[in-house]
Amino acid sequence: MKKRIVRLCIGAAVFAGAVVSAFLPLENAVLQWVRLVLFLAAYLIVGYKVIWKAVRNIAGGKVFDENFLMAVASIGAFFVGDYPEAVAVMLFYQVGELFEDYAVGRSRKNIADLMNIRPDSANLKVGDEIRQVDPAEVSVGDVILVRPGEKIPLDGRVLEGDSLVDTAALTGESVPREAGCGTEVLSGCINLSGVLTIEVSKPFGESTVSKILDLVENATMKKARTENFITRFAAVYTPVVVLAAVVLAVVPPLVIPGAVFSDWLYRALNFLVVSCPCALVISVPLSFFGGIGGASRAGVLVKGSNYLEAMASAQCVVMDKTGTLTRGVFEVERICPAEGFTKEQLLECAALAESYSSHPISASLKRAWEAAAEKVGRSGEIDSARVHDVEEISGHGVKAAVDLAGAGTGTGQEGSLEVAAGNDKLMKMMQLTPSADEIAGTAVHVAIGGRYAGYIIIADQLKEDAAEAVAALKKRRIRTVMLTGDSKAAGEAAASVLGIDQAYTELLPGDKVDKVEELLQELDAECADGAVNEADGAVNEADGAVNEADGSADGDGAKRKGKLVFVGDGINDAPVLARADVGIAMGGLGSDAAIEAADIVIMNDEPSKIALIMDISRRTMSIVRQNIVFALGIKALVLVLSAVGLANMWAAVFADVGVSMLAILNSFRAMQVKQK
Repeated sequence: MKKRIVRLCIGAAVFAGAVVSAFLPLENAVLQWVRLVLFLAAYLIVGYKVIWKAVRNIAGGKVFDENFLMAVASIGAFFVGDYPEAVAVMLFYQVGELFEDYAVGRSRKNIADLMNIRPDSANLKVGDEIRQVDPAEVSVGDVILVRPGEKIPLDGRVLEGDSLVDTAALTGESVPREAGCGTEVLSGCINLSGVLTIEVSKPFGESTVSKILDLVENATMKKARTENFITRFAAVYTPVVVLAAVVLAVVPPLVIPGAVFSDWLYRALNFLVVSCPCALVISVPLSFFGGIGGASRAGVLVKGSNYLEAMASAQCVVMDKTGTLTRGVFEVERICPAEGFTKEQLLECAALAESYSSHPISASLKRAWEAAAEKVGRSGEIDSARVHDVEEISGHGVKAAVDLAGAGTGTGQEGSLEVAAGNDKLMKMMQLTPSADEIAGTAVHVAIGGRYAGYIIIADQLKEDAAEAVAALKKRRIRTVMLTGDSKAAGEAAASVLGIDQAYTELLPGDKVDKVEELLQELDAECADGAVNEADGAVNEADGAVNEADGSADGDGAKRKGKLVFVGDGINDAPVLARADVGIAMGGLGSDAAIEAADIVIMNDEPSKIALIMDISRRTMSIVRQNIVFALGIKALVLVLSAVGLANMWAAVFADVGVSMLAILNSFRAMQVKQK
């Protein structure tokens, strides 16, 4: 870059000297030749690379490109005696190219910053010795040491140490996370405080950092249909305008009396300069690249500009419940004892009976008992000696003999009693009648000593920003649908709290695919009946509304404009993610299944990022449309003026280089992402 700047400065200085000499009264033939040599030297210093590229491309069969247009136009200007214009065209074109390269570099900066998460080395612990090795040489099960300030090179589990970990490169969050013994940590994060000893769980090639880098590096490979259109347009447009320039130079002098060939040749040269499609070829991909880069900085990874384009046309967002709108962590929500029992008795007996199980529901009961016991000054630690003869009944629950001494069950019996905890099927199997209440959540029914003791409601907790995410989508007039395998009561209760338009419950994975198919058919039907909507969309587009459904984004050529977006956790929802127009996965800080299955990955699991990526996509598409209309409009105007002789070479330079610069400056806006 520095060499190019120096070369252009030298060329500009020689050009300035040549221009000054043109205003001096130099009539001597030798001095005239000196002036010509100065202009020619400035031209070659500034534009030799363009001429060489044009010659090389012609030899390779690629004739009609911007290098060919600029070379022909500037050399032609020399032949008609317009030396200053010839050098100026090439100088400003090269300045524009320099500016474009700088713009591309700036647009890549966000992604380049993300590339800095690649670790340089790993501190491998071998006995008492620490060896610095390449991360690719570390195997699963090896132990590595990560000191404060170092990047975590591989995914693993903390064996020793406590620290704060900066996950900003992966999630876009500035708040560090705590990491201690037993915590799963991911490669690419930065250890901020204490020394961590980590057991490696994945080889480097399968680690989070490798997958993310591969994803980002290939993000621009999948082009949006707008980009593909611009590429095809330029391939047809360039030879057409070259042919038009030849006709403009040759035909009028032959058919118009008194027409001077040199005048029409000058007009044709202007025509060639104006026709260069640089503004479109550079600014449109640059806008998409800026949008992808801005999204990655916000912790949202987009696998291609085609998905970014499709998100701008989203009409319906379908969301899974568990792991998407909820945290996937079960908590005790309500304790409902039967007559003769207390909440404390019910919770303690259930926690003891479930103490040998590793099921998430069992873990939630144990956590709830520990918290309740600590509140009244008792030890919440489960005493395994109080539990024996445990019997797990598949699909029903668990039975166990529990020592109730000190539990104060109110049963009037001391010693061990049978405690059963499970679903209503278990109660019926024991010939007990469970509560008939309508329960919004998972109910654990409990029997103590053969008596029905009540039930405990376990519910998956909604994410803090779930309601905000749904509200943001509704504000953007997006239809929201929830699909879940939960019970009708639990699913509808969550949908009601969040304000979701429709909820389908008790679904198997295959049922979810069927529901998505139905929703897609509904969108197709809306499109078929959408003549009025088309008129409304035209008005919206005229008003600059980005919400206009530009359905050309998907690669299957479908006529349906409104897109269906599915948001899931990327593990159980792979078939639905694949079927939707755009699949968004909650990355779970780098879930393998999420990165593989989805088109877009939200790295910090926040559903509120759905609206953010929608805003980024709409803003990007708005900028793309602005650049296309601006570039084609100005070029068309100056092309007409050039053809009728009302525009000189300087106007042609503005229509090419000036328009390109303005379009690129506008493209920079796509990189600006506003987060709350």
